[in-house]
Amino acid sequence: MSDSPSPEIYSSPLAQRFASREMLENFSELKKFRTWRRVWVALAEAEHELGVKAVTEEQIKELRAHQDDINLDDAREFEAKFRHDVMAHIHAYGKQCPDAAKIIHLGATSCDITDNADIIIMRDGLLILRRKLVNLIDRLGTFAEKYKDLPTLGWTHFQPAQLTTVGKRACLWAQDFLLDLQEIESRVDLLPLRGVKGATGTQLSFLELFGDAKKVERLEQLVVKKLGFKTKPFAVTGQTYPRKLDALILNAVCGIAQSAHKFANDIRLLQHLREVEEPFETESQVGSSAMAYKRNPMRCERITGLARFLICLEPNAALNAAEQWLERTLDDSSNRRLSLPEAFLTADAILHIALNVVSGLVVRPEMIQCNVARELPFMATEAVLMAGVKADGDRQQLHESIRRHSIAAAEAMRAGANANDLLARLAGDPLFAPVRKELASLADPMRFVGRAPEQTKAFLESAVSPIRKHYAGDIDRKNADLRV
Repeated sequence: MSDSPSPEIYSSPLAQRFASREMLENFSELKKFRTWRRVWVALAEAEHELGVKAVTEEQIKELRAHQDDINLDDAREFEAKFRHDVMAHIHAYGKQCPDAAKIIHLGATSCDITDNADIIIMRDGLLILRRKLVNLIDRLGTFAEKYKDLPTLGWTHFQPAQLTTVGKRACLWAQDFLLDLQEIESRVDLLPLRGVKGATGTQLSFLELFGDAKKVERLEQLVVKKLGFKTKPFAVTGQTYPRKLDALILNAVCGIAQSAHKFANDIRLLQHLREVEEPFETESQVGSSAMAYKRNPMRCERITGLARFLICLEPNAALNAAEQWLERTLDDSSNRRLSLPEAFLTADAILHIALNVVSGLVVRPEMIQCNVARELPFMATEAVLMAGVKADGDRQQLHESIRRHSIAAAEAMRAGANANDLLARLAGDPLFAPVRKELASLADPMRFVGRAPEQTKAFLESAVSPIRKHYAGDIDRKNADLRV
């Protein structure tokens, strides 16, 4: 893979701008073909161990010696000749291993190799995403802890509602990503290989090779174990593993896009309110080519754009699963070559950008307090009413006075008043004279955040701390720098 592709040909932005090298390497040609060879070696080793005399230890040593030494030029020449990628690589491998050439792929069909390899590569991709999710949850947890007691205006329908805290809101983001982590963990833990099933899944070729059904069962168990899987392979398949597995995997991967889209949109809204801003990392960063003063939320906009692309990839896997005929068709192949890698690459890019954003979030407490002060007097009116009644006031008269003053204060704000003067209006009303000195304390923002600080603390202890402990070796608090 060239870091500087020719400007004369199209190059995927996922490769050149967004996805990490780690995920790009995971879905590279080299990784795929090396994984094919892992399956061929595992198959040959298992056949030798089960007594197939045609497969010798010397041949296996030869295969192992060239397992990662992919002769791509030879493979391309063979593919031009055979028009079949698996056969091309069988012959390319055989060219490097002349003694073992005659036993490579013994008893297997193409999907015995490619399907198992695809599952291994997707499993490795899930592990990369899992690690990034863990780090994102960790950083959101740190942010939530820092701001768990900072009151902020809550919004429903993007209209002012009751107060919450900045930390509690971050817990909502973290909880979404936690659900994604659980889905990824489930897919990794339960992921089965196809196993070795032969042309239509009946294992006929292996039965003919061994003449013993028990040995055929043992062969599959050995291959799966050698490939590093503890789960049992699919009990039955056609020529391919059920493409429903792809749909389940993409469902988990695309869940990341849903969570990230919501998180990024929230930051975009908060940046509009000037309460929370994504990082603006360099003095020379340009927000707009025309409006030099602007600081656009370009990172979060990038997340939402990539997230929509990823969400739209999910139906590909569902349609592929639905379209399979009997034991198989091949119309899924060209689609899977695009949709599966690009889904993982996009999710990887989204998480990397999200890590960058969370690591550099800027909170503006003064603006948050200003926005709270604009709405809090309205929220405090019930407490004011109760205090007035306790001071021997008439509940109905107090309520009517609050209603009139509230309407007047709101109208003044709509007309351009800089502040909400409702409490001052109430303080000047003789009906509220007995509680005049209490009005300021009745409008303390911390009275109106409910259990948000306690909920944040409980969430961090019950949900985030176990993840930090379980994945301690995966947590990396270095900066997640962006290429562009």
